[in-house]
Amino acid sequence: MTSLLHRTLPGQNLLFDADDTLWENNIYFERAIANFISFLNHREYSPDQVRQVLWEVERENIRRHGYGMHSFALALVNCFEQLSLEALTPALHDTIRGFAYAIAEHPMEILPEVAETLAELSQRHHLFLLTKGDITEQMGKLERSGLKRHFVAAEVVAEKDAATYRSVIQKYALVREQSWMIGNSPKSDINPALEAGLHAVFVPHHNTWELERGEVMPEAGNGRLLHVTSFGGLREWF
Repeated sequence: MTSLLHRTLPGQNLLFDADDTLWENNIYFERAIANFISFLNHREYSPDQVRQVLWEVERENIRRHGYGMHSFALALVNCFEQLSLEALTPALHDTIRGFAYAIAEHPMEILPEVAETLAELSQRHHLFLLTKGDITEQMGKLERSGLKRHFVAAEVVAEKDAATYRSVIQKYALVREQSWMIGNSPKSDINPALEAGLHAVFVPHHNTWELERGEVMPEAGNGRLLHVTSFGGLREWF
């Protein structure tokens, strides 16, 4: 266990990712994709090959339409049009979109140790939520989660790159040396935060979205990079 001598001083700015850091998210998308692949029942493409096509379609849709349920539903429809010999009828269109929008029916599933850890950390530090996606969807999840009271502010952004982190730093007048980005995505949470001059804490998730995976790059910046094996481990450092 980390000695309390290594714990940071009170008054740090802790910026938290939301999806798959505070609550489950990608597992529901994976179930929707599995239902879509089963429904497509492609005669030539294996399920893995269909996934590869879908990921490419998702990348393009994100570039055009951003993140969120609408973009994902559109990706499923576009993938069906690309791979299926069957014409896309209004009924098929509604069925495919239904795979995506069923995700919204799932109750919030807070990840282990999150609620009690945020409650404790908020007594010593300034907590911010920094997530990307559709603002209505993300703020709705925050409201339903019961965690909103722990945060001094919540930011929903179109993309989490170094420029976004610099903008957040400026908006809230954060001191870089006292500010940490905490999340499960090397691509969005860790590497660009380090590049922007923040510290970062990598909290692995067993089912991180394919498009968010990557190598953690400590050399991306001069900030400290910490790894914790579970969310509760943050209490040892902060």
